[in-house]
Amino acid sequence: MSKWSLSQYRVDNVPLILRPIFYLYGYGVAILLFIGCLVLRKMIKVDISGRENLRKYASYIFCTWHTFVPLALISTAPNIPMVLDRASHAWMQHPTWYMKVIHVLLRLMGVEKIILGSTGHAGREAADQLVEYLRRGYSTLLLPDGPAGPPCVLKKGILHISMQSGIPIVAIQFSASKFFELKTWDRKKWPYPFSTVKMKIAAPIQITSDNFNEAQKRITAALS
Repeated sequence: MSKWSLSQYRVDNVPLILRPIFYLYGYGVAILLFIGCLVLRKMIKVDISGRENLRKYASYIFCTWHTFVPLALISTAPNIPMVLDRASHAWMQHPTWYMKVIHVLLRLMGVEKIILGSTGHAGREAADQLVEYLRRGYSTLLLPDGPAGPPCVLKKGILHISMQSGIPIVAIQFSASKFFELKTWDRKKWPYPFSTVKMKIAAPIQITSDNFNEAQKRITAALS
């Protein structure tokens, strides 16, 4: 069946008759991607700066641009929370069926809770759930220019989540000495073997009504 004919389905409502193929696709491809991330992680050098800005076991709203997703996954393999802050993580994710691979991959990489929802797909309800998890001590990572761009333009949803939860935002900037770009809207960057990936962790910024607009500019600058 084509992607078009399946577009009505979410990861949580795939018809029973299609679930064997759906789970084989989701778990099979995710495991291959996970192994690929581990192998590539062994073949690159990762230089992390700014860890002193974080307190261990504290909750944060990490963020980075969509274009850096491959660099982020590979440089934090095999366990994202351990590399960032060792706290439990809950992430919002697009709920459409073909995202099952990413959901499984994130679980393999230590993300404890996947919340289904994104802009245009029950995003407000998912954001409310995320706020509750943040208040309970979880951290998260958001892509503030997602899920469909425009690239490197920060949407205000992440700022409202910070205000409602009381959890500060931490921008993470990535770069790679050698990489190639996919021909997607966000130009995802994949590092070549034996390249160096730099991860720069900025100081946390707590969003309030007083610094809302200024914080948006500071986070955008820290990400770029």
